[in-house]
Amino acid sequence: MRAATIKDGGIVVAEHPDPEPGPGEVLVRVRAAGLNGADVLQRAGKYPAPPGHPQDIPGLEFAGEVVGLGPAAERFAVGDRVTGITGGGGQAELLKVHERQITPAPHGLDWAQAGGFSEVFTTAHDAIVTQAGLRPGERLLVHGAAGGVGTAGVQLGHAMGAHVTASVRNQELHNRVAALGADEVVFPELLESKEHDAAPFDVVLELVGAPNLGVNVRRLATGGRIVVIGVGAGPKGEINLFGLMSARGRLMASTLRARPLEEKAAAARRIEREVLPLVARGAITVPVAASYPLDEAAAAYDHFTGGGKLGKIVLTFD
Repeated sequence: MRAATIKDGGIVVAEHPDPEPGPGEVLVRVRAAGLNGADVLQRAGKYPAPPGHPQDIPGLEFAGEVVGLGPAAERFAVGDRVTGITGGGGQAELLKVHERQITPAPHGLDWAQAGGFSEVFTTAHDAIVTQAGLRPGERLLVHGAAGGVGTAGVQLGHAMGAHVTASVRNQELHNRVAALGADEVVFPELLESKEHDAAPFDVVLELVGAPNLGVNVRRLATGGRIVVIGVGAGPKGEINLFGLMSARGRLMASTLRARPLEEKAAAARRIEREVLPLVARGAITVPVAASYPLDEAAAAYDHFTGGGKLGKIVLTFD
């Protein structure tokens, strides 16, 4: 099989042996695979794949068709369209993955959209629903709302009946983020000023990093929750613990990639129950900024790291 391959700090397309599914695993012919920040870190040698996953083939989310079954695999049949998350190796023509951490492909999405669905929506749903317990009528702030997880968080918050504020630096993207369900779209600097006098936030989805810690605490409602799942602007910063104590707030953080199978399976079942129906009725979608064929994988990575985009960068496979 051919795959996007990490070599000397860059991305090339190379041949690899075809994987063989083990017990409980399925073999998927990948039709599309989204790019994520973890892939860029892995390319730079800063975020190795978990044991059991290829170290030189990135890719945390995919969509495709089941073409083979390992021993005792019974949730899916050959020919089924599926999507899901994996610890690595998703940006390849073939992928073996445990059947419990994948879902049926969402109805209403093309291959490129389905390939950029699972990682961002699983991450966003796990953060704002499972961890932070967002409820209808609460106020949600999404930092970095134009990215993949950001657009997922905005749509999920809107679908749940929350009031959604989206923080977006690029003014050209404000109207498009608003169209996804944000009640207001603001520049990050506005949240630092007294001009933004809106009510405090019950849940903050932090996708940018440590520079936002101060404003997050200052803008936190009583009993508010901050969930950190992105640190692209830096992992280290200062926090006013007295402010957090005064708000009786909670600061949480997590990653998805290294979790054990049981936790990933539980997250996948929540996506099946709570998110796939929203996709099927058109309440949420997957904005795709651009898709690239596998042979242009290096250009896809350049586009991903260039910034200024709305939604996902996706590799597609013939």
